[in-house]
Amino acid sequence: MIWNNAAATILMGALLALGACAQPAPPSSGGAETLETEELIVETANGPVRFTVEIADDDNERRRGLMFRESLADDRGMLFHFQQPEMASFWMRNTIISLDIIFIGLDGRILNIAERTTPYSEEGIPSAGLTRGVLEIRGGRARELGIRPGDRVRHRIFEQ
Repeated sequence: MIWNNAAATILMGALLALGACAQPAPPSSGGAETLETEELIVETANGPVRFTVEIADDDNERRRGLMFRESLADDRGMLFHFQQPEMASFWMRNTIISLDIIFIGLDGRILNIAERTTPYSEEGIPSAGLTRGVLEIRGGRARELGIRPGDRVRHRIFEQ
């Protein structure tokens, strides 16, 4: 086939228009960007429970959270660190897996737990008071481990 300049110009324009409309695919769990990790301990009536948590401590990391993740190991989670105490509210937009969202007060005590949140829901999930941190773990895990409001969370962001 012989291409003339007009056909080549039309083809290039169409390709450029398609490229401009393309959206990058969200990362899969295998390629999801992970953040710096640290150990976190929850002191429960049944004894201490240890998690390795990713630390979301800036606006972009907190906005993304665990969106697009396809799985979360039983001993893993994400700790959202708020430098200034706030009345936090979360939602499950673009979050594929159910989570337990654990709101933690300024003193490191658990304020409230939203258990087995609904994936993709945009309904607000509020804290029961001022929080410095929020821990997200696999949905149902808090009940399995006996994690309850009033339990103490040990992590550097709650130390006085």
